[in-house]
Amino acid sequence: MDKKISLRISGMSCAACAAAIEKSLSRVQGVKEASVNFAAEKAMVVYDPEQATTDDLIKAVRDAGYDVIMDKVQLRLKGMSCAACAAAIEKALNRLDGVYDASVNFAAEKATVEYDSSMVSVRDMIKAVEDVGYEAERADEVSSDREQAEREKEIRGRKRMLILSVILSAPLVLNMILEAFNIHVPLFMNPWFQFILATPVQFIVGATYYKGAYHALKGRSANMDVLVAMGTTVAYVYSIFTGFFIGGDMYFEASAVIITLITLGKLLEALAKGRTSEAIKKLIGLQAKTARVIRDGQEMDIPVEDVEVGDVIVVRPGEKVPVDGVIIEGNSSLDESMLTGESMPVDKKAGDEVIGATINKYGTFKFRATKVGRDTVLAQIIKMVEEAQGSKAPIQRLADQISGIFVPTVLVIAIVTFVLWLIFGDGTLATALIPAISVLIIACPCALGLATPTSIMVGTGKGAENGILIKGGEHLERAHNINAVILDKTGTITKGQPEVTDVLPLNGRDDDLLRIAAIAEKASEHPLGVAILEKAKELGMDLPDAERFEAIPGYGVEAVIDGKTYYVGNRKLMREKNIDIQNAEDELISLEEEGKTAMLVATDQKLLGIVAVADTVKEHSKEAIEELQKMSIDVYMITGDNERTAKAIARQVGISNVMAEVLPEHKAEQVLKLKEQGKFVAMVGDGINDAPALAAADVGIAIGTGTDVAMEAADITLIRGDLRGIPVAIKLSRATMRNIKQNLFWAFIYNTIGIPFAAFGLLSPIIAGAAMAFSSVSVVTNALRLRRFKAEY
Repeated sequence: MDKKISLRISGMSCAACAAAIEKSLSRVQGVKEASVNFAAEKAMVVYDPEQATTDDLIKAVRDAGYDVIMDKVQLRLKGMSCAACAAAIEKALNRLDGVYDASVNFAAEKATVEYDSSMVSVRDMIKAVEDVGYEAERADEVSSDREQAEREKEIRGRKRMLILSVILSAPLVLNMILEAFNIHVPLFMNPWFQFILATPVQFIVGATYYKGAYHALKGRSANMDVLVAMGTTVAYVYSIFTGFFIGGDMYFEASAVIITLITLGKLLEALAKGRTSEAIKKLIGLQAKTARVIRDGQEMDIPVEDVEVGDVIVVRPGEKVPVDGVIIEGNSSLDESMLTGESMPVDKKAGDEVIGATINKYGTFKFRATKVGRDTVLAQIIKMVEEAQGSKAPIQRLADQISGIFVPTVLVIAIVTFVLWLIFGDGTLATALIPAISVLIIACPCALGLATPTSIMVGTGKGAENGILIKGGEHLERAHNINAVILDKTGTITKGQPEVTDVLPLNGRDDDLLRIAAIAEKASEHPLGVAILEKAKELGMDLPDAERFEAIPGYGVEAVIDGKTYYVGNRKLMREKNIDIQNAEDELISLEEEGKTAMLVATDQKLLGIVAVADTVKEHSKEAIEELQKMSIDVYMITGDNERTAKAIARQVGISNVMAEVLPEHKAEQVLKLKEQGKFVAMVGDGINDAPALAAADVGIAIGTGTDVAMEAADITLIRGDLRGIPVAIKLSRATMRNIKQNLFWAFIYNTIGIPFAAFGLLSPIIAGAAMAFSSVSVVTNALRLRRFKAEY
């Protein structure tokens, strides 16, 4: 059945844009009709969901050079018992008109939905989840304290049920053991005694499985609860018939012990899953609880949630900074290690920014709040980690597809097993039922559902603990393939805080040349221009604004000062303006060989001189690059500097592959060239002009000390700005992928071996129940081993 979807488009400027998007969409296999309304900025697409997905449609729009505007929401889910439940919810959400993509993470108990808010509401999504038998609410409306309280309540409830189940099941197990030694206790063998013990286990402790099975079947799906409810009910009802009506062996202990073991497994699983999100708890624990604000001239302590933008806040020694802001009075030293990893306190004065959750070490100061609530740096970090932990890695798709068809397949296998044992066995009902029950019980897809998300949760959490923010499971997975890294020079390899080292006038005085250069660069935001301006200010020069200013990206600047046109920039700018620089060539070569960037200063007629600027290499850049090379990763440096200067810097850090004189708009092209050579490329940068290259790379890595734009375009952000985080991120990705593959192997092998064993009558239902319960626990426990991952920096 064809599906119709509306996509909100951004970036169109005319009807030709609409036609280009239409053409791109029509080329997607499975698309029956595509029409783009330029005025409404919408595309209506009719397509066959068997042949095309919304991801294909969105990719077609983006390949045409435009973008799709999507809303995004996370839902917190309740009532899931296995991966089949997650698949049912995912299917229900994806059926809604206006939902582009819904991804359910069983381990995190969250759904991430990308949608068009003009077509579908969050309320519609919650209703769709409820219609298939589960509960949902917006994740951002659930406080961490409430989530923790609910998890603890769930664990307490499971403990109570387990204790009740163990007490009631123990005499049944004891009777089974005694019978094995041919010891018969009349009371233990009495049908009424066994019935009285087994019934509360079946219908009080097992109520959760019946409820889950009912909702699953009502939603036309089958999950773990269906298997457990069906298997134990058959054993329980058969025992009633044999015990009270037809005579024969009873299996009350089988149904009771299976429920007991599965309840134990679910308790252990809940405890282990709670530990997978410890990174989030640690981050939330960093937040201040209260803030001391000045209102109506009075200091008052209020909850941090009540702080508003513009509030003036007082912070005393030893206290946490409650929100982000700018100091307006006083000075101090702040411990910013939670953000930067640097243990040395950072001096702060009036005009400096402060970040919420950092610790004030010495002085008292006042600051004005600029970002509060969800807008603070820490809140954004927590949000990014939560989204990453709720996301789904591509490797999980295979497990999900298998889980979706697994339970119905197992039901068929159980029926076939029963029939074959009935025909080829000794012909008794008991002989046929036991293997069929064992098949139902052992074949639970829980381990499959937990294999990937638990590892992703621990891996992304471990990254966050070490200052590495990974946007999602997809990026964590992709990072393990990286075999080439492109490093931007300024602000990435170097500190991005250059200083003037040489002022060489061809005629006249140093001061005159520096002053002209500084006035010309006054409106520039380029780090080299800022360095020239700072030097002139340091010398106390009078620096009026230029009458006209124009930045020429990749070349330099042009400015009109006192009615005269001046140029400050590189050789390319001088050649462009036909200015002869031959008599300065020797000086230029000498400066560039020292790794300095030489800025030429000229009028519109002749060269006036050279101002040289040098940027220092970051302390650990060389160490990080050496580590990448040891990992058999090719390292490249990209820069707008001329080749001689670039190679001088590259030599200092041990890079032999240099991409020099690359204009900002051509950085993405260099990334694509490497990808065309078969390289899996990571681009590392910190500036606005790095954003296109970050987006073009297989994995974009932003230096957290850089701009918000770069961080938004990147897949991974290194908060500390330390390049040693790159090899750590890649190693973490490799460790996580190893862990996922181990989990998937054991989950697959467990079912591959377990089902035939059960079908051939080689496993009793009790052993099958124990194996099923502990398979999930083993997968989560293996994922938790990632917590031992050591970040060596």
